[in-house]
Amino acid sequence: MSEQELKAELERLKAENETLKAKTARATSIRVSEKGGVSVYGLGRFPVTLYKEQWRKLLTMADAITAFIAENEDKLKTKTEERGTGKQADPPA
Repeated sequence: MSEQELKAELERLKAENETLKAKTARATSIRVSEKGGVSVYGLGRFPVTLYKEQWRKLLTMADAITAFIAENEDKLKTKTEERGTGKQADPPA
């Protein structure tokens, strides 16, 4: 392969990689669990499932949770940060 063909192939593979990454990004969804709970999918590896009264209690605390996060911003990490280092982790391949 010529250098020009290699560059074209590299660009094609980069574009394909970006397309695949976009497809793996999960949208959030809500479902009723087998046991009658409310399950939110797409936040992490596993769904977050609570019963309706637990969700209602949590939702009434939304302002308090938002304030808590704001007050503790410097101590809290995002999902993409590596544990213990405070630096951004490499995105999954």
